[in-house]
Amino acid sequence: MTEEPHIRYVVGDATQPIGAGNKIIAHVCNDIGAWGAGFVLAVSRRWPLAREAYLAQKQDRGLVLGTVGIVKVEDTVWVANMVGQHGIHSQRGVPPIRYDALRRCLAGVAAHARDLRATIHMPRIACGLAGGRWEMVEPLIREELAGLEVFVYDLPGTSAGGVATGAS
Repeated sequence: MTEEPHIRYVVGDATQPIGAGNKIIAHVCNDIGAWGAGFVLAVSRRWPLAREAYLAQKQDRGLVLGTVGIVKVEDTVWVANMVGQHGIHSQRGVPPIRYDALRRCLAGVAAHARDLRATIHMPRIACGLAGGRWEMVEPLIREELAGLEVFVYDLPGTSAGGVATGAS
């Protein structure tokens, strides 16, 4: 029997990860090289190197669905740029998230987390601009990050699905 991950839901900012030790900040990117909306803005404000690594990956080997670019941004913090989104818009009613690619990305993050003995921190990945549904994403996290400690962040003032509850 495979051990479940320990998922802790936290009200806070995933770019300000809690706890001690090594940490991986995991988030979903698209496969076309567009970095300019959603959680990536907070990531690049805090760690410009994460955006640079994503764009370098696009140049070097392309942004292939299911791949992960890991970049060290602080002594004990890495960012995992998970290419799990095809494009940036829904096409014929299909949202950009690709759950099979996200599964492969999470498996890659798990391997890095085990090597680094790191905890994993993320917003509700794939459920914003990527158009995913948490009830589809959470089981992937439970399966692929088995045995690891995972922190899922909801910003203050948002509902459990990460959608702002106040007027913007």
